[in-house]
Amino acid sequence: MQIKPTNNKFPKFPEWPTDALTEAEAREWAREWDEARAASFFAKLAEVTIRSQSQGASTSARAFTPRFHLTMKSGNVKTGPIPVSTSSNSTCPDACPLKSRGCYASAGGPLALHWRKVSEQGRGDDWSTFVARISALPDGQLFRHNQAGDLPGENNSVDVSMLAQLVDASAGKRGWTYTHKPVTGDGNLETCNRAAVRDANARGFTVNLSADNLIEADELKNADCGPVVVVLPMDSPLAMSTPNGHKVVVCPAQRPGSAATCATCGLCQRQRSVIVGFLAHGTQARAASAIAKN
Repeated sequence: MQIKPTNNKFPKFPEWPTDALTEAEAREWAREWDEARAASFFAKLAEVTIRSQSQGASTSARAFTPRFHLTMKSGNVKTGPIPVSTSSNSTCPDACPLKSRGCYASAGGPLALHWRKVSEQGRGDDWSTFVARISALPDGQLFRHNQAGDLPGENNSVDVSMLAQLVDASAGKRGWTYTHKPVTGDGNLETCNRAAVRDANARGFTVNLSADNLIEADELKNADCGPVVVVLPMDSPLAMSTPNGHKVVVCPAQRPGSAATCATCGLCQRQRSVIVGFLAHGTQARAASAIAKN
């Protein structure tokens, strides 16, 4: 599904059937509705842009000019020696409660210093150069997008065009990432984010929806646009279920005595039904654990 207007024609929204639907049929209707809503939004946006340009109107919006860095061989023992990327902190959404406290990537140490340099444009590439680097990775290469940062797009929004370019560049590779961008709700932003994430997952680039507690994990499962991960309190068991009965397993690399890494595991890159839980960790583990318990 390509989320873009076609000749600025507004799509027809699917009508709710009069007959009773199975759960699978209801989910399919919701997907079609999301796609129509997203396409309609971007068609309207294109019309406004064309009208504004024809009238010579200026925009006061600040240009979104983040930087993106690709490390070809990660030195993180938990990740293993695979390519990892870092995006400017302007991509991080305010919707993420860990943004202000509890984010392991901003807590200090080498990653925090690296992220700051990328965010301050002292390191990394522009988007087109970064995408070209992803495209040049060997077929079958496992890589993690965003050891720090979120999907392209400022704050809570996903830049649909930029994400589509990343997905195209990742074709044949085994890429995955995580997002706190909001995908639940009926607003234009949430609907477009949800459709863009669903499209990425359908085309082979895995976008995990990040939940901050087990209740939110159920909500993200219901969004039906990608696999789900969840932050867990530090003292959580290794396996559990959400209130709605969805199975949760702790990241293999966090299990006692485990030698697993992202490079040897690859669980988060797979399209799956099980929810992967991450025990709060890092120097801000207590803050993250408190959020997970809320």
